[in-house]
Amino acid sequence: MNGEGTPQTSFSGGVTLTEGPFAGWTTWSGGSDPYETLIGPFYFRQENGGARCVFEPKRHHLNGGDSIHGGCLMSFADFSLFAIAHNVLQDARAVTMTFNSEFIGAGNLDCWVEARGEVVRDTRSVIFIRGIVTQAERPLLSFSGTLKKIARRE
Repeated sequence: MNGEGTPQTSFSGGVTLTEGPFAGWTTWSGGSDPYETLIGPFYFRQENGGARCVFEPKRHHLNGGDSIHGGCLMSFADFSLFAIAHNVLQDARAVTMTFNSEFIGAGNLDCWVEARGEVVRDTRSVIFIRGIVTQAERPLLSFSGTLKKIARRE
């Protein structure tokens, strides 16, 4: 169970939910990433050859102006870097080496927030990614980053 009572199946590095509104979606929340568990949950799945990432904004995601907090959007975008690179990484580990973002619009509680993007280049040790965070097709944040592939600890 994921703490919300939703059955799930595990795989290396994440869990895929099997019931509820996010059935079929994968998350790293639930223990493997304590920070994302605290602020999320964030989800992703493979669609049309790429990754689609989503989260359902709740009151605790808002800032004092009743918009989704910029730090939350940036954390979601960082999560999305890894989801977008998921097929390239396979079971390899990586860390965020660089992260860039530009705020475009304000989000609210009306509907899911979504991120999509692409792997721009995959080298032996670094993956370059770019993407956009939207809500109801309105752009909220553009982002790019590089992931550094690292050796697994034994």
